[in-house]
Order: sequence, then C-alpha cells, then structure tokens
Amino acid sequence: MMTPDEIEKLIPAETAQFRSPIPTQAISSDEFMPGVQTPKQKELERRLKEIGTRLAKHQGVSRRRFFQGAAGMAAAFVAMNETFGPLYGVSHAEAAMPEMANERAAALKNQFIMDMHTHFLRDDTRLEGFVRSREAVGKAAWNPALAGKPQSLDDLKFANYFKEIYLDSDTKVALISGSGSEDPRDWFLTNEMKAQARKTVNQEAGTKRMFSHAIFMPGMPGWLEKAEADYENLKPDSFKGYTIGDNTNKQLSKHPWRLDDEKLLYPFYEKLAKWSKTQPSLANVCVHKGLYPPSITQQYPNLLPYAKVDDVAKAAKDWPQLNFVIYHSAFRYTGGSWDEGWQQFMRTGRIDWVTDLAQIPQKTGVKNVYGDLGQIFAQSTIAEPRLCAAMLGQLIQGLGSDHVVWGTDAIWTGSPQWQIEALRRLEIPEDMQKKYGFAPLGAADGPVKRAIFGDNSARLYNFTQAQRNALAGDKVALAKLNYDQFGDGRTNLRYGFMQV
Repeated sequence: MMTPDEIEKLIPAETAQFRSPIPTQAISSDEFMPGVQTPKQKELERRLKEIGTRLAKHQGVSRRRFFQGAAGMAAAFVAMNETFGPLYGVSHAEAAMPEMANERAAALKNQFIMDMHTHFLRDDTRLEGFVRSREAVGKAAWNPALAGKPQSLDDLKFANYFKEIYLDSDTKVALISGSGSEDPRDWFLTNEMKAQARKTVNQEAGTKRMFSHAIFMPGMPGWLEKAEADYENLKPDSFKGYTIGDNTNKQLSKHPWRLDDEKLLYPFYEKLAKWSKTQPSLANVCVHKGLYPPSITQQYPNLLPYAKVDDVAKAAKDWPQLNFVIYHSAFRYTGGSWDEGWQQFMRTGRIDWVTDLAQIPQKTGVKNVYGDLGQIFAQSTIAEPRLCAAMLGQLIQGLGSDHVVWGTDAIWTGSPQWQIEALRRLEIPEDMQKKYGFAPLGAADGPVKRAIFGDNSARLYNFTQAQRNALAGDKVALAKLNYDQFGDGRTNLRYGFMQV
C-alpha cells in the first residue's frame, strides 16, 4: 500500500481533464506509486492535443468526440511514433480519414481476444486506500468537486467493468481475478463473488464469456481445506496466488511462500494434478510476481525474496503436468523510472526479473512456464515503447510465442481497447531484431499476435472452436452491436491514480 505522503501526491485518474485515447502518464491501483509524467509523455500529450484539435476541427466534431472514434485512436499512435520513434503501424491518412480508420477497426473487431487478467471491486469493499486517495485530492483542492464529499468506488464495480471490457473493447472473453488478504474484508472479491459474477455473465450471454479464479493463500489456517471446498463448491477455472502473501495490506502479510516449497505447496499441486484430469484448466497455477519497485522494497524488504522468480524453475520441473502462469511476467519496476529500465537494458541486455523468467526454459528445459502481460504492457507502452518491445522480444524468444498470454489488469487503466490497439500496431524495431535476435511480432492478425491475444489462453483453458463460434450470436454480441450503433462511444476514462 502507498504511504500517506505518497497518497497526498495523487489524483484520481478519472478526474484528469484530458481524455486521450491512450494514457499520457502512469496509472496505478494501490500496488505501486505511479511515476510522474515523463518529458516524453508531456511531449506526447502536447502532440496529441495538437493533432486532435486540428483533425477534430477539420471533421466538424469536438476533440473529445474525435478521440472516441477509430480515427482518434489512430491519431494517438501517430503521436506515439512522432514522440518515441516508428514502433506502431499507423498512417497520418488513417487519422485524418475516419472512413479508413473505421474500415480497419471493422476488419479487426471480430478478432478473438481472451483477457485473462481483469479486476473489479465488490459492492461492499472497504479498501479505504482508494477512498482516502480521493478524499486527499479534495482536501488539496486539486479537484474541488471532491472536497468535503463522501467518495465511492462505483467506477471500479461490476456494471462499469462490464461496459469497459465487453462493450468498449474488442475483448471476447475475460477472466475475473482478484487479490486475497489476511483480513477477509479486504479481498477485492471473495471466491464466491467471482464465481457468481461468472455465472451471471455466462447465463445472461448464453455462452462462455467469463472465467473466474479462486484465490489460494498458502500458510493461512485451513488454506488447503478452503481450496478443496472451493474446488467442490465453486468449480473455479483456475487458482491464483500471491507469493508475497497479502498484496493488499503488505504490512499485514504473515504468510509469504515459495512455489518450490515442497512441504507447503506440493500437496496442493498434487490435488491440482488430480483435479485437472477431469477439468484441464485446473492445471494452470496463476501466480502474481514482480511489481516490486524500490519504494515498495524499502517499505517491505522482508517480502522482496518472495516477489522474484527463483522459485519457478524447480516447481515447474517437479510438476510438468501443471502450467505455471506468471502474472506481470515478474517485471519488477512498474512505478519506477522507465528510462532507467531502458538504460539498464541497453547496458546489460537484461530487464529485472523478466529476463530471469524468460531464461528458465533454456536453463532447465521446462516447457510449462508462461508469461502474462497484465499491467506491464500497459505501463511500458505509454512510457518507453522500446522497452515494451524488448520485453515482448525476450519473452517470446525465451518462453515461445505460444507461452505468452494476454492480460490487461483492466479496469484500472480503463477500457482495454487502447492496449489491444497498441499490441496490434506494435513492432519490434529492426535494429533490435538484428542486435538481439528478436523475431518480428508481425501483423495485427498474424500468427504471433493471434497466439498472444487468444489462442494460447484458449489452449490453457480448453476453450474450443465451437465455443468461439458461439460468441458471435450471443446476447453480449447483440448488446455490443447496439452499443456501437447507438452508444455515446468510449469515455477514455481510467480508474486508478496518477501523480500530479
């Protein structure tokens, strides 16, 4: 959790006046302190405002309205290329001609995308860190509308989550995840709530649109019996754990653990291996790793060893019948200096703990380790796209393009559509391909991006082609069709916090 001094420096992301198609500075939940807007991000924002104002006037609409459409999204990546260099496949013509942008968007709207890393908060959440941050903003007069008023978290709850994921993006299937706590009141969602959300969405859709995690917390009293009960009663699609223990209230974390703890974890793996014989997706052990920047390290140095990936290889080797899906691909420095991360890569060819993760197959021969892109793709894309390209290059090079899975950590950064567009357009620069031996990412609907966006997760979760085909005619597809025709367009809001 952030300190009171850090909280005082924040504003709620949705109060930012400039609603750009892509964020122009770091956005965080309560996991890390978002970095200040970098000089390049300030330049990007300036360019976006200029191109948006000019093209909106030419098209006879407001700048905000322009940025809600496909041409506005294209304009954002034109500005990205002008700021960071030519990393994204886009043209000035696409930004200037809505019909061209709309044609491209229409051609890709049916692309199969499984976002296996999403969040919303329970209706009765007491995660006051979010509320305190909003109240602090009001007291500091950064947003007078908040001053002296009780704050709510409705934007982070189910109704808005559904809109942002299923209506405002091309996401077809999502997995609702969560975060546990030593204090049961501070779970993002209980396992029962996640199962109920899955049931509600799938019943309403008439198809399989949502998957759900069950959180497991090794070391907590009765944790293994709780996992067994969840398996029997809730039928989760997979289990997720946090090796640092309580990620929400790190000061309360009394039960950190290692993936390779034979005494503590291996009895659980044995159960997963058994259960997966009838439900294959239960072979997926999803694990939060990384996101442990210097500020968090200083506050909680005792948890640092558990955030690293030096426990992954042995567990994966000992349990080849399981899949170890490492969330955030263990990237360490989210919230820190992205330029520092880029300079480190230029000096050493390494990215703290991503490189360690990517090298596991080569060093050990295992084939059951996967890297998730949640949060790290979003943050690196808007701060230092070349580092983003390097991370993807290393993960694909080390794990294989069939072992990198799409996740956005939405809805903290708003609708995931901008992240989808970023990956569709991103290419690893030729100089990096030659120097580091990275393979190109290829076309938006090419084999590499198809694998990352959905094919890999479909394989992990046994999501069949017949199930994919059924999505096109279900109630969610109909709702999105009506929304696209008659809705007001994307809000381009984000829901975490930014630093002033």
